[in-house]
Amino acid sequence: MKITLNPILIILIFTLTSTNVACQTASNVVENEVKKERRVKKKKYKLSKIDLSHWKVTIPEGNGKGGAISVEPPDILEYATNEVLKPFMYNDSSSGALVFHAYPTEATTANTKYSRSELREQMVPGNDNVNWTFGQGGILKAKIAMDEVSKDKDGKYHKVIILQIHGRLTNEQRNLIGQKDNNAPPMLKIYWQNGKIRVKTKVLKYPDVTTEEGLLYEEAWTDDKGFTFEEEVGFRKFTINVTVSDGKMVVSLNNNEFAVYDDRNIKKWGVFENYFKAGNYFQSRDQGSFAKVKFYDLEVKH
Repeated sequence: MKITLNPILIILIFTLTSTNVACQTASNVVENEVKKERRVKKKKYKLSKIDLSHWKVTIPEGNGKGGAISVEPPDILEYATNEVLKPFMYNDSSSGALVFHAYPTEATTANTKYSRSELREQMVPGNDNVNWTFGQGGILKAKIAMDEVSKDKDGKYHKVIILQIHGRLTNEQRNLIGQKDNNAPPMLKIYWQNGKIRVKTKVLKYPDVTTEEGLLYEEAWTDDKGFTFEEEVGFRKFTINVTVSDGKMVVSLNNNEFAVYDDRNIKKWGVFENYFKAGNYFQSRDQGSFAKVKFYDLEVKH
């Protein structure tokens, strides 16, 4: 049997088929564009969740030695729009980290040649005179990553102090030893050094010193030999926990390695008040050197 198709019918079928395909193609294009638009809308900027209400920051901006600018609460809470702070303390919107940027300038604090973009704990916002002792105790937890850091002429990364416990004299102690300010040595300095975490503490230079007055002099203390954790953190995120109590200090890296200090030096240190510091205390004066440190979490409890 021979079947003959009407030419007009063939044209009609072809036209309808082509129209259907074109409609489906146009529909797919529209649907894909809508999906792309939804994906763009879902992409949100991440802001730091670190509570800065009990921290002040010092930056490498200001007038010479002892003239570095510090910003206290509540002004520090507006760091994202503060034109002075923005070059040194800002949000990384892709990761939600708070970034501390430092490089050598002439603006330093009184007792150092190095620049810093660093937080200083204030138990009472805006007041440096209320601090804590080891007897009262304290816990610091921080999640950190080195973002960028320059190298020296030998190809080694420049060192950065990322966390500290700093000592402080009370006004009575300051007057007792005739010192012009309340500064005392730092009991704890935690470094990022060539991709590893290094811990340094203070020990008595003269172990026979027994009186409180004798312990208050900066000259009574010196650095220990230091301790370096085995794990190489490089530029990855890592967690540091610092726990202090009467006569004891424990520093941990990623809850896996622990450095425990409970000797006579720590026990003697109980004479001082203290405060935590966190950020980027940059340890170089090399021209063109710099570092950027990311803080994802920072918590303190007493």
